[in-house]
Amino acid sequence: MKRRFVEAELPEVAPAQALARAIALLTDQQDVHAFLRDLCTPAELEALSDRWRVVPLLLGDVAYREIHARTAVSVTTIGRVARCLSDGSGGYQIAIRKLKRRKQWPTQPDGQNS
Repeated sequence: MKRRFVEAELPEVAPAQALARAIALLTDQQDVHAFLRDLCTPAELEALSDRWRVVPLLLGDVAYREIHARTAVSVTTIGRVARCLSDGSGGYQIAIRKLKRRKQWPTQPDGQNS
């Protein structure tokens, strides 16, 4: 992560918190998508999408190599997501819980609902 040394006063709200606040205010999926397209480079958006794409497979106990074969996501990225699922800040679990409540979480480990 970049470290910036700025002599100016620290902002009242940390930049990551300000970003989280902005995202939380976007309640429409299309608005969130537009915001992410503006915020991220195509490669960054692809990396974020890849991470989210492997979550249901990991929770479905699909092996890393099988996930890689199905998605072309690197085994390193898959491992990173697995570590976040078990030892992260709980963000994945919060999103999953909310999606399940709305019946929008995939019921099959390959991400395909039947």
